[in-house]
Amino acid sequence: MVAVELNGIWKRFPGVIANAGANLHVRSGTVHAVLGENGAGKTTLMNVLAGIYRPDEGTVELDGIEQDFSKPADAIAAGVGMVYQEFRLIPTFTVAENVVLGAATATIAKSKIESDIADLAERFGLHTDPGREIWQLSMGERQRVEILKALWRDAQVLILDEPTAVLTPQEADELGRITGAMAADGRSIIFISHKLDEVKAFCDEATVLRGGKTVAASLPVTELDADKMGELMVGKATAVSQRRVRTTEIGEAPVLTVSDMRVNDLHGRAVVAGVDLVVRPSEIVGIAGVAGNGQRPLADAIAGLIKADKGSVVVGDQDLSASPPRARNTAGLAYVPEDRIGVGLAPRMNVVENAIMRNYRALGSGPLVDRKAASDHAEDLVENFNVKVGQMHAPMAGLSGGNLQRLLVGREIVDEPRVLIAAQPTRGLDVQGVAAIQGILVEQAASGVGILLISEDLEELFALSDRLLVMHEGEVVAEFDPETATRSEVGVAMAGGHAEDAA
Repeated sequence: MVAVELNGIWKRFPGVIANAGANLHVRSGTVHAVLGENGAGKTTLMNVLAGIYRPDEGTVELDGIEQDFSKPADAIAAGVGMVYQEFRLIPTFTVAENVVLGAATATIAKSKIESDIADLAERFGLHTDPGREIWQLSMGERQRVEILKALWRDAQVLILDEPTAVLTPQEADELGRITGAMAADGRSIIFISHKLDEVKAFCDEATVLRGGKTVAASLPVTELDADKMGELMVGKATAVSQRRVRTTEIGEAPVLTVSDMRVNDLHGRAVVAGVDLVVRPSEIVGIAGVAGNGQRPLADAIAGLIKADKGSVVVGDQDLSASPPRARNTAGLAYVPEDRIGVGLAPRMNVVENAIMRNYRALGSGPLVDRKAASDHAEDLVENFNVKVGQMHAPMAGLSGGNLQRLLVGREIVDEPRVLIAAQPTRGLDVQGVAAIQGILVEQAASGVGILLISEDLEELFALSDRLLVMHEGEVVAEFDPETATRSEVGVAMAGGHAEDAA
C-alpha cells in the first residue's frame, strides 16, 4: 500500500525553482531514501510534505486521501513528523518535557508522562532516560528524542533529513536499526542521505532528484551501485561549455601547503580527518563534496577562524599553523567565507565600515581611522568591483546578495593576496552575479594568485578548476583532472564510492 504520494510538485521562490514537477511514492512499512546533490530540491519537497511550504502546483496524498496542509500542525495532525538536521530541543528541559512540549495530552502528571515515554522508547529501542536534561545528551541521544517527539504524536510517516550528519559511525548503525524497527511497525520512513553505504544498508527503495525533478522513482536499492547513484545524482555530462582558458602557467613553488589537517567537533568527532593539499601560483584547486563533509571547518581552520587539532598551514615558506587570522592575512592569505552575512560582513554596519575591515590599520594613525581615507578607499572598491549601493554610510543590510558578495570578494583581494580561499562564492546569486564573481576569480588566477575554490556547484568546479579534489566524511578521497573527468565519476566519489569505482 502506498502511504505517501507527492505528484507533480512545483515550488518556486524568487529567482529559484526548487521543485519542478517532482514526484515521490513511499510504501507503508518501508524505509525510502531520497537522494540528490545539494540544491536538487530534496529538503523543499520534504518541507511541502511536512506542511512548512504549500506547493504552487501538485498534490499531496496520505493513504490515498488528498491533503491540503496550510501549516506544520496540519501535517502533524495527519501523521507526518520530521526530524531536522538542526535539532529543535530546549537544552535545560528534560527528555520528557521536550517530547510533550506543544503536544495535546490530557495527562499532566510528570511521573506518568515519563513512564509512558520510557515504554515508547523501549518499544522501538530508543534507549534514553526521560528524566535527563538535553544538555547532558550526545548528538545521537538528542536525535532519539526528536524521533520520540514524532512517535509521541503518532507519526505514521517520519522524515529524517540527513540524519547521520552529526552521528558517529556507531550511532549511525544504531539509527539504521531503529528505522528498521519503525518500518516493521508499519510506519513509513523517508531517509534523506547522500551516503551510498547507508542507503544500501538501511533503505528499501530510493527516489533521486536532480534540478528539482524526479529522475528515478522508487528504485530498489539492490539495483543501486556507486556508479549508477553518481550518474543519477549529477548527470552524465562529460564537459562544461564555457571552461576557463588559462592564460598563465601554474607556478612551481606552492603558495599554500596544508599538511595532515585535523579538526574535531565539540563531541570529539573528526570533521576534518587528515587533509593534505597544495595550491600553486595561478592554480585554481577545486574542492567538491556534499555539504557537511568537512569543507567549511577545513576552510575556517586554514584561515585561522577555528583552531585545528593537528596539522600545519604554510603560506609561501611561512608556517602560520599557530598564527591568528590577522597574521595569516598579513602573510597574504585572503578568505571569502561561505556565510557572507554571518561571518564575512557585518550587516548592521555601513558600506564604508565593511569595506575597510581588512585593512583599516593602514587608513589612520594609531587607534583612529581617517574618515576621508576610509571613504575614498570604500568608494574605489565599490567602483572597481561594480558594487551597486545606495548611501555609503547607510547600513548595508539592504544590498542584494550579488552586491554583498562583490563587496566581500573585492575587500579580500584589494591588497593583492598570494592565496585566496573562496568558499561557495556564487551560492544564491543570479546569473549576472555568478558571472561577475567567477570572472574575478579567473582574473585573480591570471595575476598569479593561488585559489582554493570550495563549491557545491559541479558546473562551476569543472569550469574553473585546474585540479578537482573530492571530500567525503572529512577526508580527501579522490582527485580528478576536470578536463578529462566526468560528472558521474565525481558523483561516485561524492557519494562515498571508492577510488577504483570512479576510475
